[in-house]
Amino acid sequence: MTAKVNPGKDAVLTKGWLAAHKWLVLRRMAQFGFLGAFLVGPITGFWLVKGNITSSLTLDIVPLSDPYVQLQSWFAGHALETDALIGAAIVLGVYMLIGGRMYCSWVCPVNIITDAAHWLRHRLGLSGGLRFSRSARYWLLAATFAVSSVAGVIVWELVNPVSAVYRAIVFGVGAAWMLALAVFLFDLFVSERGWCSHLCPVGAFYSLLGRFSVLRVRAAKRDACNNCMDCFAVCPENQVITPALRGADKGLGPVIDAMNCTNCGRCIDVCAPDVFQFGTRFDQSVETHDKPEQSSVLRDAA
Repeated sequence: MTAKVNPGKDAVLTKGWLAAHKWLVLRRMAQFGFLGAFLVGPITGFWLVKGNITSSLTLDIVPLSDPYVQLQSWFAGHALETDALIGAAIVLGVYMLIGGRMYCSWVCPVNIITDAAHWLRHRLGLSGGLRFSRSARYWLLAATFAVSSVAGVIVWELVNPVSAVYRAIVFGVGAAWMLALAVFLFDLFVSERGWCSHLCPVGAFYSLLGRFSVLRVRAAKRDACNNCMDCFAVCPENQVITPALRGADKGLGPVIDAMNCTNCGRCIDVCAPDVFQFGTRFDQSVETHDKPEQSSVLRDAA
């Protein structure tokens, strides 16, 4: 299948630009909002959040800690402080409820960089490149724990692009900008969606964390699908869509329950017939519709 240059064109014509980009806009607001929370203190002197993206204190009351970093610290043989454990427990609880990989699409600043690389790659008509198994990220995840255990330090945090982008934006660290640029160029020229969708151990960790989370995207109106394939074109983990969208004949429900779904909402945005919506994993109901004709996008491509 040839990559679509402008997925969501029909959605814009049908729903309007804002409705066809609603969840993307909200995600960007959330991502920049999280970064802004860390910038308020150094700029204004009012410390809304103290610390960094891996361990912080909000309003001098609420501790938050990245459970992935804390687990690496434990493997490295470090004693975990009470506040760090409380902060990790809070984060664990939130992402187990709303979906672990929402971290990737709603919080992680690297997602902005890799999305930009993906957009530019298709505008330039680039194709091909290295292909990695999606299981590679889980091997890298295991390796980060193994190396921490052997080295006695959290080695991954020295090269973690997530932490690097945070340091680059908040502290202006030059070397961190270079690492962020390397991820952008890797996704642009070497491997399409190579980092976030195939290699990042942070995403692998959060996918395991949200395996049975409640909040899910549902193909509630899957009978209304017009086969335009726009959802597949924009989804960073498009292998998760097929069971929910095409699985009726196999008795599969409409809920996208794959642990690698990032709950980014882009499939909802770009779908002109509004096949997708946010819901819970417990709602397996499907709205019945007459099978629609192919969209103008699909007819033009035929």
